[in-house]
Amino acid sequence: MTRVLVAGESWVSQSTHYKGFDAFTTTTYHTGIDPLRDVLVADGIEVDHLPAHDVPALFPGTPEALAAYDVIVLSDIGANSILLHPATWLASEKTVNRIDLLADWVEQGGGLAMAGGYLSFQGFEAKAAFAGTAVERVLPARISRYDDRVETPQGVPGLLADDAHPIVAGLPAQWPDLLGYNRFALPEDATLLATVGGDPLLAVRQAGAGRTLAWASDIAPHWCPDEFVSWDGYRTLFTRAVRWLAKEI
Repeated sequence: MTRVLVAGESWVSQSTHYKGFDAFTTTTYHTGIDPLRDVLVADGIEVDHLPAHDVPALFPGTPEALAAYDVIVLSDIGANSILLHPATWLASEKTVNRIDLLADWVEQGGGLAMAGGYLSFQGFEAKAAFAGTAVERVLPARISRYDDRVETPQGVPGLLADDAHPIVAGLPAQWPDLLGYNRFALPEDATLLATVGGDPLLAVRQAGAGRTLAWASDIAPHWCPDEFVSWDGYRTLFTRAVRWLAKEI
């Protein structure tokens, strides 16, 4: 069975409520993994979810731990969370550079995808900070050094760019609207599969013995609204993407 690790796609929100002289705070926990996990599991793919708050301590830190997976998906999780193990952050101990380790794993045959979001690619206020890292070296994306978000609240459709590739073969020429994405350029050896707003939406690349994929928008709301998630092509697109990364198609 194909095994996938999705890192990220969770967040904690704290709100302060003011009622006259008095105030109190509430804290809530949220995840955005369900739409992607549901379609992958329904297709017979095993999915492990590593929430964002667990990434610093638990993201794979050895070749053997990475080898347990066929595909790793980074979704709305910044480079610092992967780089800064608690042993380094709290105790000033040396730890492995897991960004470098991940890129090496890809070049030795692994499958890596990055999905868009406020903490993907370079992200909101450039805080995702993947530009110039080893992950950028293997992705089909040349990442901006600046805030790379493109907000499209009016909705902009995805447009098919390569109807021959097995990930997108048979999908319609125009896809449902998206509400935003991360803008990146393509390295020369990347293959563009779809665009949004004149920019890359979906691209793939061979990186050494491995394969990589960049999806510029979210995998779930808010940038990827219910209209897109409920589209039949959503399941086709992402299950094929994982199977292509795992070299099954």
